[in-house]
Amino acid sequence: MKLFKRKRWYLLFLLLFTNLFAIEPSLERKINIEIEKVKEQLISIRRQIHQNPELSNREFETSKLVAEHLKKLGLKVKTDIAHTGVVGLLKGTQSGPTVALRADMDALPIEELNDIPYKSKRKGVMHACGHDVHTTIGLGTAIILSKIRNKIKGNIKFIFQPAEEGAPPGEGGGANLMIKEGVLENPKVSAIFGLHVFPLINVGTIGYKPKAFMAQANRFEIEIIGKKTHGAAPHLGVDPIVIASEVVLAFQTIPSRQIDAREPVVLSIGIIEGGNRFNIIADKVKLIGTVRVFNPKTNQEVRSRMEKIVKGITQSYGAHYTFKYDEGAPPVYNDPDLVKESVSVIKKLIGSRNVILLKPQMFAEDFSYYALKVPAFFYFLGVRNEAKGIIHMLHTPNFNVDEECIPIGVKLMCHLLLNYLENH
Repeated sequence: MKLFKRKRWYLLFLLLFTNLFAIEPSLERKINIEIEKVKEQLISIRRQIHQNPELSNREFETSKLVAEHLKKLGLKVKTDIAHTGVVGLLKGTQSGPTVALRADMDALPIEELNDIPYKSKRKGVMHACGHDVHTTIGLGTAIILSKIRNKIKGNIKFIFQPAEEGAPPGEGGGANLMIKEGVLENPKVSAIFGLHVFPLINVGTIGYKPKAFMAQANRFEIEIIGKKTHGAAPHLGVDPIVIASEVVLAFQTIPSRQIDAREPVVLSIGIIEGGNRFNIIADKVKLIGTVRVFNPKTNQEVRSRMEKIVKGITQSYGAHYTFKYDEGAPPVYNDPDLVKESVSVIKKLIGSRNVILLKPQMFAEDFSYYALKVPAFFYFLGVRNEAKGIIHMLHTPNFNVDEECIPIGVKLMCHLLLNYLENH
């Protein structure tokens, strides 16, 4: 009898706990219907943004488009935040906290090679990281939630951010500047959500990880200074190309031989510049690259070992060097409690089999600055579709997405925001 009573209490507790994250069927149907109504409009918006990409801190047309849409929805809109940022505030009809959604807007200096009707019209500029999709999902979420204000218990702040890819030299920008200019205040944000398209998982799925999810990304720039001479008399000069070659190879021993193998480290050189003619020994060579880590202590160790290598090799050849190491955004940290609550909602919306627990990713995101201030949940939205040839990686000239990801992203964001306000 006592065992029976304990089971009854356990079942009652389980029922109450499950109900905490339950999605009201009528509300889910309403959201699904409204998303279907605007699906083609959202795809059109995405293609318009894709055709007209703008680089960091120069998102003038994109921010104007965003602000106009938000104003039409009746949101309170602020513009020119952190240069071209836009914030829209949707006030619910019931009192409660304020939750935020962040979407980034900038493109990359890449020439698009896709043969598609909505190919970039701007030479050398492309939405190769999917920020056009992020912006569209942000707008789509605002469109849907503005139609059900009576279900909103609090406020929803839509943050459209410039310069996620990094501000131009000499300029501030991105999430850090948005925060400094008050996007998490007035009203104060209690939690924030964000997503990123991800071509390594299929459309219809999402990937996530609690706690440390994405790495810190640092940028380094090294100049090796030798002595110019004729290519026929290399002994009269100091060849920085040979020295740079040794430095590049030696750098690879840092993650493979000098750092604990249990600590994730990526050290990649993306640019080598030097020389001006085939028969002249160059006077200097520039190496530019990135270091990705999760651990601040490891970051400092890698930085120190890099400069020791550069110093040792250049001195042995009689050359000189300059060493610049710029620390980027910290790792993206997903609040474990918020992740648990959110993933429960997502699984009920798209099925557990479509929700993938990922390993830590060496990609980086300045969304991490928001996560330092308030509980945050950032996840990957699958966009891959091999049948359509949509298989290419981020930051490549053939990157594209299966646009079926857009209504999925909108649906997830609508429910995550509403669920947070309902339960907090």
